[in-house]
Amino acid sequence: MARLKSAKEQKKLADDARLLRVWHARHREQREEALAGPHRVVMGQLMAILKDLHSARALIVFIEAQNWAAINADTQLIALHEINAAIMRLRERAGQEPIDDALWHQPPRAFQVIRSIIHE
Repeated sequence: MARLKSAKEQKKLADDARLLRVWHARHREQREEALAGPHRVVMGQLMAILKDLHSARALIVFIEAQNWAAINADTQLIALHEINAAIMRLRERAGQEPIDDALWHQPPRAFQVIRSIIHE
């Protein structure tokens, strides 16, 4: 039988849930700003690819073709967040762990490669 949570524990859970909702709302706002901003073409293409992501390799090819040095840091971070979320969803659909970064002696995984391209 689950024990009842104290008032302090309930308050912390409610506060955490509120903060998560605020963070999600802010990220949605930032994503919409990036999709309407000066780099909207790249971000729009990226979001279309991520919406129907089937291959990490195809995503890497798209990322390599972009001039990330011309894209501001905020937009790069939004892109990385969206890419990470899409890769995690793809891995989970395949029955894999959502996060599986390579260790130092292993070849880098897709997100690690993408992150290094965007932050060159």
